[in-house]
Amino acid sequence: MILPPVKFSPRRTAGVLVLAGVLVVSACDAPGDEDRSVEPVTAVGTVTSTMTKTSAPISQEATDTTGTARADAGLTPLGDADTTMKTLRPEPSSQLVVTGVRLGTHEGFDRVVFDLTGDGAPGWFIDYNDRPVQQGSGFPIEFPGDSALEVNIDGTTYPFTLGIDPPQIGTTVGPGPIVAGVTSSGSFEGRTQFVIGVNGGKHPYSVQTLDNPSRLVIDILRR
Repeated sequence: MILPPVKFSPRRTAGVLVLAGVLVVSACDAPGDEDRSVEPVTAVGTVTSTMTKTSAPISQEATDTTGTARADAGLTPLGDADTTMKTLRPEPSSQLVVTGVRLGTHEGFDRVVFDLTGDGAPGWFIDYNDRPVQQGSGFPIEFPGDSALEVNIDGTTYPFTLGIDPPQIGTTVGPGPIVAGVTSSGSFEGRTQFVIGVNGGKHPYSVQTLDNPSRLVIDILRR
């Protein structure tokens, strides 16, 4: 049987084209596209590669009173940077595990990202320490570079508590002129310890948290 040819009216054709255009725009604006392009991405324990953001850089986002950043990280340093100690208590019910470390270098600063899984929000105790030692044992911690920024992430728990395998983090090699590498020193009594080895002495740094997914971000500036 031969079907008669289909006739399209100009009005119906225009409507189809408009609908197709809306679908294309919606796909481009899918939630999370921006966040995947702004942070350095690297496999744990390997030399870092730095992703380049293809859209216009987003300015430093506003933060609430706890220092938590709620928007896209952008390509500018987060928070106010200086060389002083920084500390914040975690939420009382927090049970988090650091699942990975990512490093990247950007214009004017290096970024260290600690990926987190679990419940709650982390706290921290971070300061430069010429002779960092492992919590619990007191053994010296070896680190690359000539200065050590000791990072203690509070509100953490052991991986088996969350039913996950222990992350194999070890030492992550730094990509840039500032961060030489990050050494993992394990967890003990609700605190997970890392040492960021820094080249060229003490640099100003800032500390922020980002959500969805949860991570702790330290930006270390060139002096």
